[in-house]
Amino acid sequence: MSALAHLRGPALAPPRHATICAALDEAARGSLGLTFIDGREDELSLPYAALARRARAAAWALADKGVLPGDRVAIILPTGVGFMDAFFGALYAGAVPVPLYPPVRLGRLDEYHARTASLLRACGAKLLLTDSRVGRLLGRTVEMARPALGALQINALVEKARGELALPALGSDLALIQFSSGTTVDPKPVALTHANVLANVAAIDSFIPPGDASQSGVSWLPLYHDMGLIGCLLEAVVHPGPLALLPPELFLARPALWLRAISKKKATISVAPNFAFGLCLKRIRDEDLAGVDLSSWKLALNGAEPISPLVLHRFAERFAKFGFDERALTPVYGLSEASLAVTFCPPWRAARTTRAPGGETRDLVSVGVPVPGAEVRIAGEDGATLPQGAVGRVLVRGPSVMHGYFGRPEATAQAVHAGWLDTGDLGFITEGADGELFLCGRAKDLVILRGRNHAPHEFEEALDGIAGLRAGCAVAVGTVPDGADSESLLLLAERDEAAARPDPAITDEVMGRVAERTGIRPHAVHLLAPGTLPRTSSGKLRRGEALRLLLAGELRPPKDVTVLGLLGETGRSLAAYARVKLS
Repeated sequence: MSALAHLRGPALAPPRHATICAALDEAARGSLGLTFIDGREDELSLPYAALARRARAAAWALADKGVLPGDRVAIILPTGVGFMDAFFGALYAGAVPVPLYPPVRLGRLDEYHARTASLLRACGAKLLLTDSRVGRLLGRTVEMARPALGALQINALVEKARGELALPALGSDLALIQFSSGTTVDPKPVALTHANVLANVAAIDSFIPPGDASQSGVSWLPLYHDMGLIGCLLEAVVHPGPLALLPPELFLARPALWLRAISKKKATISVAPNFAFGLCLKRIRDEDLAGVDLSSWKLALNGAEPISPLVLHRFAERFAKFGFDERALTPVYGLSEASLAVTFCPPWRAARTTRAPGGETRDLVSVGVPVPGAEVRIAGEDGATLPQGAVGRVLVRGPSVMHGYFGRPEATAQAVHAGWLDTGDLGFITEGADGELFLCGRAKDLVILRGRNHAPHEFEEALDGIAGLRAGCAVAVGTVPDGADSESLLLLAERDEAAARPDPAITDEVMGRVAERTGIRPHAVHLLAPGTLPRTSSGKLRRGEALRLLLAGELRPPKDVTVLGLLGETGRSLAAYARVKLS
């Protein structure tokens, strides 16, 4: 009889600090800090000592404006010094920072305002912190949400601060609220305590040699996302170690700057979702990396979305000439409800793969074993633990798991049972004493065809490399056509407008490729304009929402962004601010 699918990580050493502020205070006693890199590859340094000093000044200013311990302070800021002032300033004031994403998809500002206002209301934000550039577009968001203290510019607060708050007056152990990605449902406010966050950082830190200041990081990940905030920024503060930061939009426009920064800073650690490694393959030319040496990169963490074994192999093969070692590729798994990290593959080991169960044609990549303090088990629909090798729901338990969704007791009760978090993911643990976790997809994204469950990635990956389609911009969903009594496969894919190819030719190739690779012929293929598919704040595709919008006749491309349009949006934003002040 097979052993049960239940893995336990090693014991977790107690975190060195009681609060994030205490960790920053300790880091401030050293000489290390952050470096911000811009599009010209110019650098701005912010030592942890200066970061802590500015944070205490920001805390004084926030308290002076009426922010009390325990108040939620929303932050909509780009990567930069201002974000640090706002985030750590809120913590030093005893408030609860809530990082939210800036308005980057300018062709969807109506959607952005409604969605962001909903997030502000969900967390009960008392104040919104922004800057002059981003803030000029947020008037309609503020008008919809009506935070009690309105919106303030963080740079002006710090400049006008007349004192410092030395110690945080904690209203509770609540450290921050981060919203779940919202791939299958609307984002939910994940409430994390200082203990949750610091336990997760300590677990991640166990993979880094203790006290080794030569360990350095580079990150372009957004700071409103758990990988960027907890896995990069807070890890660097708690370790402590040097961290270089690039704006996410800069990486997306010029991915070579990520690898150039790793080489220049001799970084040992950098993390990214799978699509980023694929984007490097597509968008980086050899001449972009003249003089680059990636041999220092020992932990190339890959997580946050399904990991493609082909992308891993091609990335290692392509960049070996620049000193990259395939053994650095480290698949990982986590989610916001567990603070961040749940499983890691052993460092400096080539990725392990296996064939997906149930007759699927795709290979899956191991995401390793639980980090220290964490447990993972695979359960059936009745909650009972399944045998090794059986596919079921992935459940997680440990000190990093959230206490609940903020103000959402019913949603919390649905997600957490007797300390076990139902991640909503499907997976299995391989048989044997050295079993590891493999993920099959999201339970709510399953496509059920002829009585069999299929992960959407099985069909989406078949589209890779088809001329005329945007890489990574397709979703597979199941729908019941008119007059049918069972689900059929529907594919929605964005066109690559740079490829002059007629739609019928693309559709025929999609149909043939999917049938050849999976044995299933799609019922229909919809080709869409670039940017049409809905995404989460972290860039993940929302399959269920795409289908809902399609069936409602509301799946439309973003509006064209023009200078005149932005001026009009700025005017509407200023008018909204004026209405808020007058009311």
